[in-house]
Amino acid sequence: MGDTAPGDAATHVLGIDSGGSGVRVGVARTDVLGGSAGKPPSWSAPLTWSSSTPAAVGDRGIDAAGLLARVLPAARELLHEAGARRLGAVCVGAAGMATLGDDLRARLPDALADALGVRRLALAADAVTAYAGALGQRPGAVVAAGTGLIALGAVPEGSGGGPGGTEGAGGTGSAGGTSGTGDASGAGDASGTGGTGGASGTGVPGSASGVHGTDGPGGAHGPHGADAPAARPDARRATGGWRRADGWGHLLGDCGGGAWIGRAGLEAAMRAYDGRDGGSKPLLARLEAVFGPAAGLPGKLYPRPDRPAVLASFAPEVGRCASEDPVAEAILRAAARHVAEAAEAVCPRLESSEVALTGGLFRMGAPLLTPVREELAARLPGVRVTEAAGDPLDGALCVAAALAADGLRLPRDPALLTVV
Repeated sequence: MGDTAPGDAATHVLGIDSGGSGVRVGVARTDVLGGSAGKPPSWSAPLTWSSSTPAAVGDRGIDAAGLLARVLPAARELLHEAGARRLGAVCVGAAGMATLGDDLRARLPDALADALGVRRLALAADAVTAYAGALGQRPGAVVAAGTGLIALGAVPEGSGGGPGGTEGAGGTGSAGGTSGTGDASGAGDASGTGGTGGASGTGVPGSASGVHGTDGPGGAHGPHGADAPAARPDARRATGGWRRADGWGHLLGDCGGGAWIGRAGLEAAMRAYDGRDGGSKPLLARLEAVFGPAAGLPGKLYPRPDRPAVLASFAPEVGRCASEDPVAEAILRAAARHVAEAAEAVCPRLESSEVALTGGLFRMGAPLLTPVREELAARLPGVRVTEAAGDPLDGALCVAAALAADGLRLPRDPALLTVV
């Protein structure tokens, strides 16, 4: 494929999604993508290739050479099949880009230019491509929930403010916790120390919002706006930049994610096995059906290097029991509060803001989605909750299309989204 010269009309873009469950490559035509208009993807299905083997991680983080060896042959085949004449841009979205992406940032620009002739490349964290796949370039927040959980919010360039666009002391927005000190990319993947709780509860280190407080004036369920007590200036103003909440792993966070729900369900099952308060016999029955005798669970769980995934595998069992078991129902209600808290912590206060839910956990359906929507309505009144338009590979293609058309308005960030 020849070099992409300035002024040439690009016909196609390439997206690469490298995640914990494998690697995917997609090619789509630029004239049927919504990226340049700031809309989510709306094309007929792109040509795709996938592998269930994740990218290798070495001393320098994600192994660029190994990833290139797999995706370049697939990309060439897809571009040939698509009849691509000019490749306008590439977007690589990768889990761990913020902390494990040094080798990708060092080697991918020259390698992709040499192999495919492309001179426009975006390197993004998978949370960014999840955002772009869900909302395109519209302002709002995306909660991505699978084994873990992370929320990402953004105000793309040109989104503007408007009534309700900012919050301050005694303002029109709901009084809640601040979204944390530090920038959007933080310790591990983010440097923020976590927000201190505002009117919605007392803050704890490493938490994007406070722990649940009691209801009261300005609390999570109390009055909002001018009647609420004066609050500290809110960090979630209608300005550019990414805002992140959670995604800290199953030991420090990922609250409300699959591993969190599964662990809570297994704990309730073990309480029932012991005869302690808070136990659930239906969940105990499901534990024994899935894992065998309850007393043997610790020996099966603790040695596993994939403990978060094993815990998350029990989350659907909690969902199946929720309609008949008040303990399982309460677990999902608590998970829904965590989802809504994360969305509230990052969602910009613009009239046009939306919240999208994406990731495999939400395929649980009504047992989780119903309380999530109720919690979001209480915490973010007036913000529309929408289904994600696409997945992270769709998002990578959307970013690439916007970049090819000189229309990329998503915030640039050294750890989350860079253009080279």
